[in-house]
Amino acid sequence: METPTPRRRLKVFFDGGCRPNPGRIEAATVIRGVPYLFDDLGHGSNSDAEWLALICALKLAQSLGLDDFVLMGDAIEVIQQANAALTSGRAKHSHAAAFLAISAGTPAVRIRWIKRQQNLAGIALATRHPR
Repeated sequence: METPTPRRRLKVFFDGGCRPNPGRIEAATVIRGVPYLFDDLGHGSNSDAEWLALICALKLAQSLGLDDFVLMGDAIEVIQQANAALTSGRAKHSHAAAFLAISAGTPAVRIRWIKRQQNLAGIALATRHPR
């Protein structure tokens, strides 16, 4: 008898940035190797950009009907704050409150930190602004 292969959670990469800092915010999400770019997300800091990227990634995953995924980004502070909000059910600021409200429609939201070099969404954003 064959042992069933366990299903792997789909990786949903996210990254945000602004030029200059503070400046115009943009974000990217990569799902199944496909980049989704979000422009004109307002004006703010790098932290604002990372929060908006996380929110865009969650909304996109929901709109695609995904149910077993992990959000992966390289902004450790945002990831820690988002995980704390998910655990406590309380938000310390407006971005966390928006994230909590949107995540209510998705069971067991998971967010994980990865190195910047591993973040496919960060790579997608970087290709837009060659050095």
